[in-house]
Amino acid sequence: MNSIFAGIGWHMVGAAAAASFYAPIEKVKRWSWETTWAVAGIFSWILLPISVALVLLPNFRAFYAAVPGNVLLRVFLFGCMWGIGNVNYGLTMRWLGMSLGIGVAIGVTLVVGTLIPPLVHGQRLGLLTTTSGRFTLAGILLALTGIAVVSWAGHQKERRLGLRTGEFNLTKGLVLAVLCGIFSSGMSFAIDAARPMTVAAQHAGVRPLYAALPSYVVIMGGGALVNFAYCFGRLAFRRELSLRSDLAQPTRTLARNASMAASGGILWYLQFFFYAWGAANIPVRLGYVNWMLHMSGYVLFGGIVGLALGEWRAARGRPVRLLWAGMALIIAAANLVGLGMAS
Repeated sequence: MNSIFAGIGWHMVGAAAAASFYAPIEKVKRWSWETTWAVAGIFSWILLPISVALVLLPNFRAFYAAVPGNVLLRVFLFGCMWGIGNVNYGLTMRWLGMSLGIGVAIGVTLVVGTLIPPLVHGQRLGLLTTTSGRFTLAGILLALTGIAVVSWAGHQKERRLGLRTGEFNLTKGLVLAVLCGIFSSGMSFAIDAARPMTVAAQHAGVRPLYAALPSYVVIMGGGALVNFAYCFGRLAFRRELSLRSDLAQPTRTLARNASMAASGGILWYLQFFFYAWGAANIPVRLGYVNWMLHMSGYVLFGGIVGLALGEWRAARGRPVRLLWAGMALIIAAANLVGLGMAS
């Protein structure tokens, strides 16, 4: 039981990092979003996964050479799938607004990323007939309710503060939010497909707590390919954007921007570093709960970070009460899943 609740705790640490990663990125000035995102991605998707794997693996090249090609391909393609969802995320916010966009996208990716892997592995009956499975389904429903309440609280805050997305389009926004949620689940599918790599890492002498981390080189490499293609494609072909002008800023501005973007990238990577720690403490047969815990924790800590940064100070009243109620439901959902695993 202690191990299971330690796993939930590490998932919450990862979710807190995920909810915090954009705070330093917002402090970047006089750079295009594309340049900022690419610099952050160099750290989160390239440097950190490779550096961690180099430290952990006794023979870096031999490890990946020994992994079957079909496993590497599946993991890489699911990483690319996540990358497509990541690109869609910005368009979702553009047409649906931040609160509703996050609520729909996170809700969809929570359900798809949590339920598809056990169904693929023939665990459908286990979800319906075992105590842990029923607790998980109940936890998913409760977490979705909490996400909906938090999203509605955010929508109420935006209305009270007079915030509006300039290109609001409910139909386009909902379609893109659903697609974003489905494609973002690629990260969950990639982690599931990378199980043979996790086992191989343990056979190579990597401790179970860290064994999933070498697979991130391939997963995040797939996501990096899509994200970098999008960012550098826009920088190359959009007249209003210019990498050269972004990099022609004063040295002090460049140093500050690079450090802020790098900090955001490091926090982004840490979410899945601690995700691996959380998953290592949860039995493999119950591995489908990992994604649910991470995504619900992401919304929970997103609300906490927003409160800490004063984003809700001017709203007050009903929106803040709704926010606290939604976060309480998400906390209850995580505990419900934990009790189910421990039973």
